[in-house]
Amino acid sequence: MQRLLTATAASALVFGAAVSAAQADDIKLGVIFGFTGPLESITPDMAAGAELAMAEVSDSGALLDGATVTAIRGDSTCIDAGAATAVAERLITSDGIKGIVGADCSGVTGAILQNVALPNGVVMVSPSATSPGLSTAEDNGLFFRTAPSDARQGQVITDILVESGIKSVAVSYVNNDYGKGLADAFQAAFEAAGGEVTINAAHEDQKADYSAEVGALASAGGERLVVAGYVDGGGSGITRAAIDAGAFDTFHFPDGMVSNKLVENFGSEIDGSSADVPGTDSPGAQMYIDLAGDAFNPTGPFSPESYDAAALIMLAMQASGSTDPGVYKDKIMDVANAPGEQIFPGELAKGLQILKDGGEIDYVGASAVELIGPGESAGNYRQITYEGGEEKTVKFR
Repeated sequence: MQRLLTATAASALVFGAAVSAAQADDIKLGVIFGFTGPLESITPDMAAGAELAMAEVSDSGALLDGATVTAIRGDSTCIDAGAATAVAERLITSDGIKGIVGADCSGVTGAILQNVALPNGVVMVSPSATSPGLSTAEDNGLFFRTAPSDARQGQVITDILVESGIKSVAVSYVNNDYGKGLADAFQAAFEAAGGEVTINAAHEDQKADYSAEVGALASAGGERLVVAGYVDGGGSGITRAAIDAGAFDTFHFPDGMVSNKLVENFGSEIDGSSADVPGTDSPGAQMYIDLAGDAFNPTGPFSPESYDAAALIMLAMQASGSTDPGVYKDKIMDVANAPGEQIFPGELAKGLQILKDGGEIDYVGASAVELIGPGESAGNYRQITYEGGEEKTVKFR
């Protein structure tokens, strides 16, 4: 009888190990972006970036003794917290994802974090949620972002405008966590630098008519209009109404407005305007462009950050020897920062092997990753101007 029990227990252990190995062989990661909604024109390149990192790791066979990684996409809509939460719940409970690359917009990111990721103990690494409020959100060490906080962007916008000789601006921001957080951060920085914000007014997204909002902005005046909105939503609506009314000649466009779609929408009508978006001229940025080739636009907003977000999750899994978010979350800051051998795009297999051998890495990636404070990017930005109906890079900050 004892021998039978021992054999049965041994069989159970073997079966359990086989199940664990099978689970580890195909690791699922959620990619939750606004594939529909006011940022839908930039999300394809973001998703492609994240999935490029997953394919690179899968092809290497170096993650956890040969595991592959599969992306499961979910539509955050960018603006509908209920829909985003439902998608995240489905990916966790039905698809069995072990981490989330995303979300994209700040409001839905916060909703997923508090309502789904935190209760279920799932790691999130957002490449584009920039609200300063996320820096202090309760997260139990589960939330990270490869994009900088808008507390940093507010200062960058201020520096660009001050250096351009702009002394007064009006601000129109989308009425959500992203828009309000950025508008407040910018106003504080700009006024501290001696500038004047004539009006700081919200606009609702996806309206058919913004003439009333533009009327108020025009009455307040200002040398330039800062449009802290979404390029596929109200941000472009405000810009079009302002141009048609002759209310403003030039604009400043923060990151939510920067994409090829902006140039398609307005062409030379926004010549003389300025913009900013997270970006870097580091060696890793060019390596990422070379790695992506013609598969998608690797210079698209937040595409490099998306590659890096996925890479950090997989490298942390290797460092911890586990796909359990409650375990590998503690390794994300370690693999993202010094000390260790620097790892760039196309070198994920190298990083995985170093970690397997017990070494240390400093993941630099496509966006010059350095995580500070509560697990967010220190922040690099690309400064843009518009000339001849084209977007041109001025410099990096």
